[in-house]
Amino acid sequence: MRIGLDFDNTIVSYDALFHKVAREQDVVPHDTPVNKVAVRDYLRRIGREEIWTEIQGTVYGARMDEALAYPGVIEFLRWAALAGHEVAIVSHKTKHPFLGPQYDLHAAARAWVERHLSENGTALISAAQIFFELTKDEKLARIGSFGCDIFLDDLPEILQASGFPASTRRILFDPESHHAAAVLTGVTVIQSWHGFWQCLPP
Repeated sequence: MRIGLDFDNTIVSYDALFHKVAREQDVVPHDTPVNKVAVRDYLRRIGREEIWTEIQGTVYGARMDEALAYPGVIEFLRWAALAGHEVAIVSHKTKHPFLGPQYDLHAAARAWVERHLSENGTALISAAQIFFELTKDEKLARIGSFGCDIFLDDLPEILQASGFPASTRRILFDPESHHAAAVLTGVTVIQSWHGFWQCLPP
């Protein structure tokens, strides 16, 4: 089986790191929930969208190594390797931030994978099967060319895009039920990596 995984907010959880950076810069109140969306929404609400954009560049660039994998990711990848499944990361990500220092975001993400998705020096995902595409359309094309039987993503617009491969099973990762009210035809919704495991054939 070929399993495709999105990267940001699917494999990697940024909630604690976004909150940490925002508090270090003193741009959100101390009682802001430890949640990426809460930080974003507060800054947008007070008309400081540019600060949010700069924080994104910092988190995805200089501070990327501080981000954490969601619970269950390592266990899943270990199981997939032992079961003989092929796993690929397929994500769309700009090469450099829109504002602030021009970090290489692709290099930062690859370094994170090398450090955090390995055991005893052995990579749990081959570097040859890590794809950071520049656009959503390129991401969709890569999902198709890799031949994913299943794809896991946190964005409904990817899973429901007209260019999403018809033969690929669509699974939405929604740990905080942000899309609970959405109509998601043909999409299986899960809230944890354990739930993803349960979606797979035995």
